Amino acid sequence: MGDWEFIVGHYNYWIAIFLAMTGLYIVIARGNLIKKLVGLNVFQSSVFILYISLAKVEGGTAPILARGIDIYSNPLPHVLILTAIVVGVATTALGLALVVRIRGEYGTIEEDDIHSQDESM
Repeated sequence: MGDWEFIVGHYNYWIAIFLAMTGLYIVIARGNLIKKLVGLNVFQSSVFILYISLAKVEGGTAPILARGIDIYSNPLPHVLILTAIVVGVATTALGLALVVRIRGEYGTIEEDDIHSQDESM
């Protein structure tokens, strides 16, 4: 197996790595709190993609016992990711609510401005 076949054969890992690094960059490089929440959501999506792609069994079917079927896929990872999506939406909503409160208190959602206002008090 050559290098190119290895890269193409594992494209799901490359997508997850790209999304994770993009999300991490957004969280670290941006001072806007909403952009940080978006970066966290991108990072979270990369984990979802990685976990779901690992759970896929080539040729596997639903775990219903039937004649002639020998390979089954485990539905548990998909259920866990569904739960994680619900939790992610709830934490994003909480984060946005906190950003609204921070903007009401400080008048800005830029991290540097908030720190400078705290230091001057």
